Amino acid sequence: MGASRQIISIGGGGFGRNPGVGIIEQYILDQTKKRKPKICFIPTATGDLELYKLNYYATFSNLNCQPTHLDFFKRTPNLEKLIHDQDAIFVGGGNTKSMLAVWRDWGLDEILKQAYEKGSVMSGVSAGAICWFERGITDSWAENLKVMDCLNFVSGVCCPHYDEEPERRPSVHKMLKKNTFDECFAVDGGCALHLIDEKPHKAVVFNKKKNAFLVSKKNNKITEKAFSKLAIY
Repeated sequence: MGASRQIISIGGGGFGRNPGVGIIEQYILDQTKKRKPKICFIPTATGDLELYKLNYYATFSNLNCQPTHLDFFKRTPNLEKLIHDQDAIFVGGGNTKSMLAVWRDWGLDEILKQAYEKGSVMSGVSAGAICWFERGITDSWAENLKVMDCLNFVSGVCCPHYDEEPERRPSVHKMLKKNTFDECFAVDGGCALHLIDEKPHKAVVFNKKKNAFLVSKKNNKITEKAFSKLAIY
């Protein structure tokens, strides 16, 4: 049997907001089953923002792992060599559309897919949560939330920040009513949806009163079905 394929999609929070805390970050490392896992941060969606990288190292340097990062806006390293050497990948938040355009131009989308299929744990927050799905709900455009095509490692639509940005929940409900899609994985801030072999495994909750949901429409009524929870706060 090969390694399980794993994705950990965080709805909001983590080291970008709370550097040094490391609760969900430790959970991601634990899923690699390695003693001192190698993890790579990809901050493309913020244009390789320096502060974001500082927060990443401030957090992961305190955990038992080997952290590195990937810049696209300086001289770019050998991507295959870097990515295939990692036990886990963490993709930061920001502009999903711009991030995916850069990745596709460099062929990183294909390299990440190979790493995922070999068992590297894929994770991330916001843009880094939705990028793994067939489609994601994004604020990459200034006006209105939109649905955009993503990497399609997992079928379906994902929406982060479900409880923490006021337009998220109503927008998902409106899109369902318009039949934009049949159902949506919606993830609160302070929560991650852990998928194993493309199937939802559980909601990993690192802040109180948070969850992840499968939101769908039945008989013109919106239903929100909560996933089973693992609390780690």
